[in-house]
Amino acid sequence: MKQHKPIQVFLLSLFVCLSLLLPAESTWAQSDIPSDDDVNRIAKQLYCPVCENVPLDECTTDACQQWRDLIRQQLSDGWTEDEILAYFVAQYGDKVLGEPLRRGLNWVLYLIPPLVILTGLILLINRLRHPKIDFANVKEEDPYLLQVERDLDERE
Repeated sequence: MKQHKPIQVFLLSLFVCLSLLLPAESTWAQSDIPSDDDVNRIAKQLYCPVCENVPLDECTTDACQQWRDLIRQQLSDGWTEDEILAYFVAQYGDKVLGEPLRRGLNWVLYLIPPLVILTGLILLINRLRHPKIDFANVKEEDPYLLQVERDLDERE
């Protein structure tokens, strides 16, 4: 009979113990079922078909639950986010989107806010550089100015 060295017995025991600790079923692979986060990432870009101005990810109606289930199924089938959004637009029109498509006259919606802000800044800078009232050239006989000066003198 062959004698085993203590180190070999120890390593074999350690290997057996560690192999018993490993789960029988592999949990390393991801599930094919999309998570709620994946579904809601798309659902927040769509609006409820029943309620007005309620995002799909927040709505609790049965219709919205069915839409979310459909999104989950489409994700499971390998659809991309753009394909899913295009499907809902094809079925229900542009009104289901939370953000208007950037095509046609919808570009105006994206251009107006920056143009308004830019125009306001230009007008503000112009007003600060060239004020309409020049206080240096106000006549001293102006009755309103004299009254203001008298009131200020009385306060002191």
